[in-house]
Amino acid sequence: MPNHIGARKLAMAFTVWLLLFYSLFLLPVSVFAQTNGGRAVGDSLTATANSSPWLSPSGDFAFGFFSLGSNGLFLLSIWYAQIPDRTIVWYADRDNEAAVAPKGSTVNLTANSGLVLTSPQGEELWKSGTGAGVVANGVLNDTGNFVLQDSNSESLWETFNNPTDTLLPGQTLERGGTLSSRQSETNYSKGRFQLLLQGDGNLVISTINLPSNFANQPYYSTDTTSGTVAGSEGRELVFNVSGYLYVLRENGGKYNLPVGEAVSARDNYIRATLNFDGIFAQYYHPRNFTGNVSWTLRWSEPDDICQRITEDSGVGVCGYNSICTLKGDKRPTCGCPKGFSLLDPNDPYRGCKPDFIQGCEEDELSRTKDLYDVEVLTNTDWPISDYVQLKPFTAEKCNESCFQDCLCAVAIFRSETCWKKKLPLSNGRVDVSLNSQAFIKVRKDNSTLPIPAPQLPCPDDKKKKSQTTVIRAESVLLGTSIFVNFILGAALCLGFVLIFRKKHVRSAEIVLDSNLRSFSYEELQEATNGFKEELGKGAFGTVYKGILQIGSGVQVAVKKLNYVMQEIEKEFKTELNVIGQTHHKNLVRLFGYCDEGQQRLLVYELLSNGTLASYLFTDIKPSWRQRIEIAYGVARGLLYLHEECSTQIIHCDIKPQNILLDDYYTARISDFGLAKLLMMDQSKTHTAIRGTKGYVAPEWFRNMPITTKVDVYSFGVVLLEIICCRRSVDAENDCEEKAILTDWVYDCFLEGALDAIVDYEVQALGDKTTLENFVMVAIWCIQEDPSLRPNMRKVVQMLEGVVEVQVPPCPSPFSRACLKGSFVSQV
Repeated sequence: MPNHIGARKLAMAFTVWLLLFYSLFLLPVSVFAQTNGGRAVGDSLTATANSSPWLSPSGDFAFGFFSLGSNGLFLLSIWYAQIPDRTIVWYADRDNEAAVAPKGSTVNLTANSGLVLTSPQGEELWKSGTGAGVVANGVLNDTGNFVLQDSNSESLWETFNNPTDTLLPGQTLERGGTLSSRQSETNYSKGRFQLLLQGDGNLVISTINLPSNFANQPYYSTDTTSGTVAGSEGRELVFNVSGYLYVLRENGGKYNLPVGEAVSARDNYIRATLNFDGIFAQYYHPRNFTGNVSWTLRWSEPDDICQRITEDSGVGVCGYNSICTLKGDKRPTCGCPKGFSLLDPNDPYRGCKPDFIQGCEEDELSRTKDLYDVEVLTNTDWPISDYVQLKPFTAEKCNESCFQDCLCAVAIFRSETCWKKKLPLSNGRVDVSLNSQAFIKVRKDNSTLPIPAPQLPCPDDKKKKSQTTVIRAESVLLGTSIFVNFILGAALCLGFVLIFRKKHVRSAEIVLDSNLRSFSYEELQEATNGFKEELGKGAFGTVYKGILQIGSGVQVAVKKLNYVMQEIEKEFKTELNVIGQTHHKNLVRLFGYCDEGQQRLLVYELLSNGTLASYLFTDIKPSWRQRIEIAYGVARGLLYLHEECSTQIIHCDIKPQNILLDDYYTARISDFGLAKLLMMDQSKTHTAIRGTKGYVAPEWFRNMPITTKVDVYSFGVVLLEIICCRRSVDAENDCEEKAILTDWVYDCFLEGALDAIVDYEVQALGDKTTLENFVMVAIWCIQEDPSLRPNMRKVVQMLEGVVEVQVPPCPSPFSRACLKGSFVSQV
């Protein structure tokens, strides 16, 4: 019995020992299973301050949510897990905007949609997609590449094929592949710079015209095109595992980017990043380090970005009204001239604004004519802001000429030549080779001017003036009736002769005036396939889609005007004369016309993305950045019509249905059929009511003179629609207070509820300064009193931040919203 018990104890001890042995053996396997980078379908992460990311097997890279500060927003991203400053190498983006997620958002690994990011309310913020496959698992590799795999371990989607602003060793960029810079160091939405391996094999860096992908002329290029040697064009940009960057040619040759001294990829982390300031640079950081160690620059291109970005390359890196200077590390720094301050104190690259209002109207309103001092800078220039060049000149004459010119903001003198420039100033830089002087006008009192109170006539005075006018008119009519009868008889005879002659020369006159192509009705009938495909219909005609057989075929929109005798004849001539003589990137282009018998047709370019109305008023809200650019475009188009084209034009019917969007979602103003032309020496005119309900300025209904301010009013309404993505009048809205957009927005503005205006949109609230400025500009535009509305030049300057936006008064003093605001302020 004792032997049996002893054997039993021995067996138990052996079992315990064996279990301990297996536990020790299996422990590394268990740890490896947790850190091998693999994730199963159904795994998820939640955006919280202390959520744990998914790690690569070595622990070098992490995938998860990066906190964007104290605002409760997070960015789904990949970063170096071992470096304290969390250098991000990839992040999720959608429609050129970073997929920023509020606290509590989750990312799930799904079989059919891949990685799916959703808000706490269940709204889908971003998804990776899977191609045509079904996801079995996801893997974060030690290269920093997150790969979605099917059951055969084949790649369905990977971050290396969807780069943002950074390349890592082992990553390649095929033809058509891009890197896009951020907007700033802390704003991860798409910025103004793009690295692209073009279809011809050339690797270039360019500025782009947001929100489109249209690139300006490159300011850096490898020139790896076919040239004179067959097969020498670039096939792909390669960042090999040793840390070298080169363009691999079709013939197998290489174009090596000058990456400087060799750096061990084994001992260092290496990355190549297109920085937010347009510099493409390679950096390295030791893997094993102690203390405070930062990234070291290995090489960068271009050498001097301040000088390399020219007129063809777009707006300079520092934004408008600023001065670009190169630092020792070849990165640009931005500053403001005296009398100007940063648009955003936290972002010097957004540009500068004057600390005063400058303009001809403002200068005239001043009580003193001694308004400005002059600040002199050497070797500084804004080379593409000229509006006049004077020579031969002296420095003194150049300074004096600018000083006396209300349009002139800066004058540059160099080599007996004076260049006068107006705001906003573009592509400013310091260049020691210029040997120039810059004379900058700075307002002495450094202040803005108050907007004058409207001058309204007293009712009694107005009545007396009206009665006096009637009495005088009656006297004149009685005294001249006999003479008029005689003249009318002669004029009638002469009129018949002129009308008869005019019928024979009318078409020729239009050709001479407008310089447009004249189409036959048969040509346009064939181009539109018998006017079958209707694009839209309005009060004055129907628009059809057509194809002109020019080259490979040109798509056009043919507007067939309704025949209404004299009215349509007037409409037709107005549209021809107006559009035929205009040319601006924010206006629709007119190709030609048909004037045959009773047929009147206009042939426009066809814009692929339809009207602004169809773009704004849908279930899917356009991105905030795109809406901002559309607002800029409409404002600049109106500025051109009012001040910059040869004949001043009042459009009279600005609304989302008359604003079209091209391939790049650039806003283009259309339908000039209701335009009211003014001669250069005119400032106002009287005309019948025109326009569309909800966008019509109050003066149309009050028999007041009509000026360009009616378009400013309509633009203000459209701007609110762009901000809010809703119609100006919503009769079906359950909440009566929200039915009229202008009243509701002013209510929200008074209460400081900007978040309600944009329906708590994350992107817009992340750009709250712009949002507030846009709302205030819109309220200035919809002032009931036309004299309080800014002109379109001032509107553009306020939108772009060139001029500070003051807090607007109540737009309609006797409306319910304004009376409510007055009551609140009294309380």
